[in-house]
Amino acid sequence: MINPALKPRRKPTRAHLLLLFTTAIAAPASFQNAAAQEHAREARPAEIASRGQRDAKDITYDDWRKLCVKPGGAPMLCRTSITGKFATGQIAVRVDLIERDGDRTARLQVFVPVGMYLQRPAKLTVDQGYSRSLPYTWCLNNACIAADATDSRFIEDMEAGKALVLEVTDSNLLSLTTSLPLAQFASAHNGAPAQTLEQDIEE
Repeated sequence: MINPALKPRRKPTRAHLLLLFTTAIAAPASFQNAAAQEHAREARPAEIASRGQRDAKDITYDDWRKLCVKPGGAPMLCRTSITGKFATGQIAVRVDLIERDGDRTARLQVFVPVGMYLQRPAKLTVDQGYSRSLPYTWCLNNACIAADATDSRFIEDMEAGKALVLEVTDSNLLSLTTSLPLAQFASAHNGAPAQTLEQDIEE
């Protein structure tokens, strides 16, 4: 009989690294991917009007921060992120810009609390100008994730902009907005990463 304590420790796989890289906000949780994706496929936001609008208040934002993962033999993957928290310390929102060396497109993803109306995508707007709609892709017990590809134009607008406005719709069909500061985005995005993880991984 093999003593479990003597079993060789396996190297993390690429899937393990990317899962940790994109879901660091979440504690261990059961997934509700199918439900979120079904809502996204059935999305018809133009047919349903919001019942009102309010600002999401009492959210304090950290600085933008760049984290990179460099798997052995694979292109580097970097995430430039900002996190907003309520006064209780609970995470209210997180926005990630994810880029891989050599790829022409990047990925924007937003973490928001559960209880949103998943048929209406999250919306990001730079300084009341160019906007991106992000459909919800999956949910955890304590957060739902909206994500989609983005282009260089939107990233350039973020680098030159002052505020990134996030708009979501809750289950009561109230439109909620919060403004994320962009003053430090360009320096974080174009600068050296705050942390780089180098891992030898198995496919």
